[in-house]
Amino acid sequence: MDGLMLTLRWIHIAAGMLALVVAPGAMVTVKGGPAHRRWGKIYFWAMATVAITALVLATWRPNYFLLMVAIFSFYLAFSGYRALYRKRPGDVGPLDWTATLATLVASAGLAVFGLIQPSPVWQRLGVVAIVFGVIGAIVAGRHAWHFVRPSADVRAWLFDHMIGMLASYIATVTAFSVVNFTFLPPVARWLWPTVVGTPLVAIWVSYHRGRFKRRPTIATAVG
Repeated sequence: MDGLMLTLRWIHIAAGMLALVVAPGAMVTVKGGPAHRRWGKIYFWAMATVAITALVLATWRPNYFLLMVAIFSFYLAFSGYRALYRKRPGDVGPLDWTATLATLVASAGLAVFGLIQPSPVWQRLGVVAIVFGVIGAIVAGRHAWHFVRPSADVRAWLFDHMIGMLASYIATVTAFSVVNFTFLPPVARWLWPTVVGTPLVAIWVSYHRGRFKRRPTIATAVG
């Protein structure tokens, strides 16, 4: 069993590095073009591999903090990818609801355990758990709300796609930082990508909103 877990750990690391490297390819290529689709799919499946292996490893030697962070992190990529299949209000399915509700539960768990700090791990990373829990609850809660009351913006799916994929890349950078930036305090290692990346995502999305307003036909070609 230890050998299997070691193999899974190396698969986890390799998939994470692949995601870290290929995501910029999707970011800089023409949206909706063959290269964008190719790099985006590779990135998504790399993130799926990261999430599956993380869930197994966190369950094998129980680490509920990492378990819930893995659910929250993958949901960002999942929701961004699934947005491509939810271009109409009626396109929401059981898979979307299941993932969203699981993320709401995991996010609530992060926030609650971050507050009560039942073990040394939670005491050391309580602030991180609360921040991620609040973010996860906001993201998943917003999606659940829009499942019931779809946005009037016909491009809402496109911006959900952008936000989800870019936010998941912040999670990828966070994982790299946690493992490698040991010169930083633990909380800083976990949170600086979110502090730096969130405004950049907002700027990126705002820029494309402006582009699509000037060129309304672009949105129909993406996905």
